[in-house]
Amino acid sequence: MTAIRVRDLTKVYGEVRAVDGVDLDVADGEFVGVLGPNGAGKTTLLEVVEGLRRPDSGTVEVLGEQVWPRNAAVLPRIGVQLQASAFFERLTAREQIRTFAALYDVSPARADDWLERVGLGEKAASRVEDLSGGQAQRLSIACALVHDPDLVFLDEPTAALDPQARRNLWDLLRGIHEAGRTVVLTTHYMDEAEVLCQRVAVMDAGQILRVGTPADLIRDLGAPARNLEDVFLHLTGREYRA
Repeated sequence: MTAIRVRDLTKVYGEVRAVDGVDLDVADGEFVGVLGPNGAGKTTLLEVVEGLRRPDSGTVEVLGEQVWPRNAAVLPRIGVQLQASAFFERLTAREQIRTFAALYDVSPARADDWLERVGLGEKAASRVEDLSGGQAQRLSIACALVHDPDLVFLDEPTAALDPQARRNLWDLLRGIHEAGRTVVLTTHYMDEAEVLCQRVAVMDAGQILRVGTPADLIRDLGAPARNLEDVFLHLTGREYRA
């Protein structure tokens, strides 16, 4: 089954073609990364696929359904972690996730269980402003998963985290995928894409330049290519700058 099918997708803002004729398929159960520097169009692509923004042209199907106009049949089956975490003010971690759970008619007990599963059980009574960056990202991901979606979108979940916090979060992301969910991750970290993703879509200037497994993308370029940074250099003619 195809979890996501995108064809000739375009989104334009004034003179900027943020998404420029993109095709992308994601199979059910895959962990796919959309990799590219800041400004490549990754977040805009995800927002259109999630149904948060209207495409200017092209088609998007998610779990066999059109996502625009906003499709109520799709929303309960997807989980979305936005690039900028948005929480309710002055609530504790427990109150935050219970509030998100209530939107999907999920019990408080299941919400509390998700706090434990992301390693925040001991922080349940802490306000979000008192959490570290990594802890806040874990809470954001737990809120996206509290209703047990089939498909999860993660938009740069490790951005601005220190190296140890990033690696700790990688373990959580692996576990999400191993539990049987389809995961789409945007990142500007090359090592993250190589470690986590089964396939990677290399994106720049609104276009997807190449899609494949990290190993295949590197191997297809021959002996000079050692990593995804070399792949980006080959595809664009310039060094990668996150």
